[in-house]
Amino acid sequence: MNFFKRADAQIADWMARFGITLLRLSLGVVFFWFGFLKFFPGTSPAEVLASKTVNALTFGLVPSESALLLAASLETLIGVGLIVNLYLRAVLFLLLTQMLGTLAPLFLYTDEVFKIAPFVPNLEGQYIIKNLVLISSALVIGSTVRGTAIIGDKKVAKSVETKLGPPANRANA
Repeated sequence: MNFFKRADAQIADWMARFGITLLRLSLGVVFFWFGFLKFFPGTSPAEVLASKTVNALTFGLVPSESALLLAASLETLIGVGLIVNLYLRAVLFLLLTQMLGTLAPLFLYTDEVFKIAPFVPNLEGQYIIKNLVLISSALVIGSTVRGTAIIGDKKVAKSVETKLGPPANRANA
């Protein structure tokens, strides 16, 4: 039984050590990939809905063609920022702002994203709703921008607390 506890602790430590980096990289790949597809007409399943939404959110000031180019550029930039880990605060701000726009069709185009609103989304609706996971991922990544770490083992966490005090007392530790 001791072997399993030790293995479990090592696995948890590995996940704590590499989980945020892998989350940031995978989120970056998703944004880069989906954004890059929008540069090529007809390749993104979200193309029509994305341009229509940007056009609606800008009250028609941004035409559909420009809206798609704007969305493609923004998503690709967010993806690159996450992958190379530069200007992370700004990148996460752009990501969360962009995500507000991606959720808008749930309210603007209910008939197009639900079979039976608001309980049975169609494929496009599911594509939009999964963005809640991307938002949560961005929040988790953002929580580590100031050096906060995830600790995989309770014994390690207790050791850190003994040395530095409870989390509330070490805002800038």
